Amino acid sequence: MSKPKVLISDKMDPNAARIFEERGCDVDVKPGMTSDELKAVIGQYDGLAIRSATKVTKDILEAADNLKVVGRAGIGVDNVDIPAASAKGVVVMNTPFGNSITTAEHAIAMMFALAREIPAANTRTQAGEWPKNDFMGVEVTGKTLGLIGAGNIGSIVASRALGLRMKVVAYDPFLTEERAIEMGVEKADLDTLLTKADFITLHTPLTDETRNILSAENLAKTKKGVRIVNCARGGLIDEAALAEALDSGQVAGAALDVFQTEPAKDSPLFGKPNFICTPHLGASTTEAQVNVALQVAEQMADYLVNGGVTNALNMPSLSAEEAPKLKPYMKLAENLGSLVGQLAHGNLTKISIEREGAAAELSGKPIEGAVLAGLMRCYSDTVNMVNAPYLAKERGLDVRSIRHEKEGAYNTLIRVTVGTEQGDRSVAGTLFGADAPRLVEMFGVGIEAELSGDMLYIVNEDAPGFIGRIGTLLGENGINIGTFHLGRRQAGGEAVLLLSVDAPIPPEVVKAACALEGVKVVMPLAF
Repeated sequence: MSKPKVLISDKMDPNAARIFEERGCDVDVKPGMTSDELKAVIGQYDGLAIRSATKVTKDILEAADNLKVVGRAGIGVDNVDIPAASAKGVVVMNTPFGNSITTAEHAIAMMFALAREIPAANTRTQAGEWPKNDFMGVEVTGKTLGLIGAGNIGSIVASRALGLRMKVVAYDPFLTEERAIEMGVEKADLDTLLTKADFITLHTPLTDETRNILSAENLAKTKKGVRIVNCARGGLIDEAALAEALDSGQVAGAALDVFQTEPAKDSPLFGKPNFICTPHLGASTTEAQVNVALQVAEQMADYLVNGGVTNALNMPSLSAEEAPKLKPYMKLAENLGSLVGQLAHGNLTKISIEREGAAAELSGKPIEGAVLAGLMRCYSDTVNMVNAPYLAKERGLDVRSIRHEKEGAYNTLIRVTVGTEQGDRSVAGTLFGADAPRLVEMFGVGIEAELSGDMLYIVNEDAPGFIGRIGTLLGENGINIGTFHLGRRQAGGEAVLLLSVDAPIPPEVVKAACALEGVKVVMPLAF
């Protein structure tokens, strides 16, 4: 039997090649290839190890007849067409935790640079000036650091800040009181953090919920003279609004390692005297580069030689025997997790995953992983079924998996319940015809629906004429309804409407729906 063959197409620590060879793979190291050169040779390889330079496009994947796995040494996979890889049957892996310390240290370094205006002082001193009286910095000791995102990197920043004798206030939807106490930070909502913080650092992925989390409106809520650091993702801050806040003095200084558009050739922030930037250097240390290179080699070799799956972005950790039977359950579980994650409000404290009937006879870990992946995907763009349980545990989320031997109203059922500050929220689903996932209950209301594509969730008073009003509103805005699902607790009480549409619903239409008579909740969903 021939050895798996791996191509390393980007500059990587040489020890990565050694690990591949030691674990039974043949490896070629060819950094710097053009797209055409890569396309010409990719058909020879079972594995492709990359960093950020190689673009794994649909065109490349179509030529990759033998490719089984793409491994990204690092966290970001913007350079990999994951849907095309999935369609081709290629596993995509990354190393989401290999550069955590490096990125956290860069955020602390940027904070110090802001506090003491080091870049500007350096430039003028080297120009032959001695501007000692022009730079009056501030101490970080005793100041309050506002942490937006308290996951892996955020928790490391919190630890370093506490060592500097700072106070730390953290906002994270998954941060529990117990985890906050363990970290030594104060848990707060976003508005409270904005009003308390002297420094703000961001450590959250870019999702629909976090995009422009520091908008013009939220920047106006900050303490006057706040200093802001972003070494996470571009797009978390409205750059034009930040430029205005720097000009007005609302924000005393800002330091960015990431931009909405990269490479950043132009920005409204460039040239501001109280602005510092670096070209996405958060992971750029010798130690981090070694760590991610070794990790990706270990993961890929384990998959190619032994079939083990770690940090895969497009598949669960399943054995070949389990996969066919579990596949429809995995889809159902992921959809239920995604649904409850999108609909539940407030900080999540616990989650229970119950399996009844036929579902209770299956392995619980893959189903649990699928639920958590759907749930956590609302807050993280790098989560997968393998690392979702780790991320949930890291945030102190109490996860319980419950197996019921008895069969209820359905011969197979999965129920997902999350605990929030407003109480428990529960959704349940089953399989129709053994392989068709269906929602059958939402927050105590019976409703049968397929969860797919773009949808709209509405809670309204059960009264005549409402269906006509919502249908007219969507029609007037050119939005086509695919399916229509209704449920209610009792006649004349509270009703639930779940409909699928052919395209995302614009914010102005959501706002108009909220204004309809009898409407209590309107929320767009995506699956």
